[in-house]
Amino acid sequence: MEEIKLLYGTGNPAKLNAMKKRLSGLGITLVGLKDLGCEIPEVVEDGKTPLENARKKAVAYFEAFRIPVFSCDSGLYIDGVPENEQPGVHVRRVNGKVLSDEQMIVHYSSLAKKYGNPTARYRNAICFVADEKHIYEAMEPSMGSSAFILTSKPYPVMKKGFPLDSLSVDIKTGKYYYELTGNELDRLAVEDGFAEFFRKILFEKKN
Repeated sequence: MEEIKLLYGTGNPAKLNAMKKRLSGLGITLVGLKDLGCEIPEVVEDGKTPLENARKKAVAYFEAFRIPVFSCDSGLYIDGVPENEQPGVHVRRVNGKVLSDEQMIVHYSSLAKKYGNPTARYRNAICFVADEKHIYEAMEPSMGSSAFILTSKPYPVMKKGFPLDSLSVDIKTGKYYYELTGNELDRLAVEDGFAEFFRKILFEKKN
């Protein structure tokens, strides 16, 4: 399979590495925004859904760099929490303020305590701009996370870029995400939709 180089529209190293793992074996080499070594345009993520934000970013980065690029966006949805307190697409932005990893731990642990350690899930979307005439996008259930418990008691370890994993507890085992073994993590990895998304595109382009 011929190697394909794609720009992943993110400046978050943790997200770049996670996507590299999801797409391993597809013949895709990923680079992130920071790898370009040039000025990155600021994109206002004011969409109402993860898909709207993913599209805004991918189109903006394509117009800036004129190379194939895809962007993703996520929304966090917590069961039993009223609409005015739902994070949705604003997982890191609360009351107009962008939170640090540490501030996110404080905010979401308080929210979990208020609502009795509710269940939650992420919905994810992707938009890939191959060129001016070919734009592909999706927000399928297979791109989302499985349901988990949002707990008020943080795990003592936090991975930079993924602070909420410290508050995420597996429903089946009752373990924090950081305590899960490889096989248990594989069971939770229901984000196979990203790999399937690119498989369909690569197959379509060859045929």
